[in-house]
Amino acid sequence: MDENKAKKLMEQDIKISKAMNKIKHKIAIMSGKGGVGKSTVAVNIAEGLSKDFKVGLLDADIHGPNVPRILGLDGNLMVDKEGIIPLKRNNLKVVSMQYLLPSHDLPVIWRGPKKTGAIRQLLSDVKWGNLDVLVVDNPPGTGDEPLTVLQSISNLDGVIIVTTPQSVAIDDVKKCINMVKELNMEVIGIVENMCSFVCPKCGEETRIFGKGNGKELAKEYSIPYLGSIPLDIKNIEALNDGAPVIEKYPDSKISKKFFEIIEKIKNKLDLS
Repeated sequence: MDENKAKKLMEQDIKISKAMNKIKHKIAIMSGKGGVGKSTVAVNIAEGLSKDFKVGLLDADIHGPNVPRILGLDGNLMVDKEGIIPLKRNNLKVVSMQYLLPSHDLPVIWRGPKKTGAIRQLLSDVKWGNLDVLVVDNPPGTGDEPLTVLQSISNLDGVIIVTTPQSVAIDDVKKCINMVKELNMEVIGIVENMCSFVCPKCGEETRIFGKGNGKELAKEYSIPYLGSIPLDIKNIEALNDGAPVIEKYPDSKISKKFFEIIEKIKNKLDLS
């Protein structure tokens, strides 16, 4: 690495540190693979926390930024001399790569260094201000992008890992857990998504992907089990309407599960 590049990286590290020092708690939402509902979990956790606290939500998934869709929040990020200004939805500040693209359908065809550079720029240049919690929706897997997030954020409180009950998902999550442990970071807990299907007519729950795999995984690794989230048509309806399910259907089964998980996170972070 040449001297100028090393100097720029060091300066960026300082900027990231200064930005993160204004935030009391930082948590990353991770998954071993895509398609397990990680962004849905991240959005509803952030939305729930924002009812009582100052919260930011960073969508760090460069290739599949789903946060804007789930929130129903469109717009473009503005930049002033001090940095990038997050968009706001009620009491929640939001930043996503999607807001920097000219089109929702435009793919990001970048190699690793450019992607990690973009993530570091978001971490260093966004004007979050003073926050109680920053929730980072991490890219799936254990590659460059999630590693960049974990290594760049100083004093990260820990990681929440999202899985589904299938054995193929559990296998990938084990790698994710071991990655976090290798980095000497804490796993705050496991959220098991799509644990059952809630019949929209009778309300009966059916374990279509198996039963208890998430709990067994938590027990195997001595990690807290934060809770299970069912497959519920209410969540799809909320997503299609551009709203977190806990906001649109606060009394639904799925929302009650989310609220239970959010309370556990509050207790873990000692938020009051």
